[in-house]
Amino acid sequence: MDCGYRLDLVVEGRILLELKSIERLLPIHEAQVVTYLRLAKLPVGLLVNFNVVVLRAGLRRLTPEPERTFRSSDLPVKSSLE
Repeated sequence: MDCGYRLDLVVEGRILLELKSIERLLPIHEAQVVTYLRLAKLPVGLLVNFNVVVLRAGLRRLTPEPERTFRSSDLPVKSSLE
């Protein structure tokens, strides 16, 4: 594709790595990775910012679909009337 779509690195055809060295990660950077994941049909991506004191603080794991969080309100409730 000739539209600025440039993956930094794909590992084993399964993991996308998007490498940055910026002051801080913004939501637009996460959106970029999610877009790349959808277009490339990859299951997971890592957004890595090297401009941090501790590398762990600069890592974001992303998937093409938003991760579902567990909510107790999602559990089925059995009615005592049944």
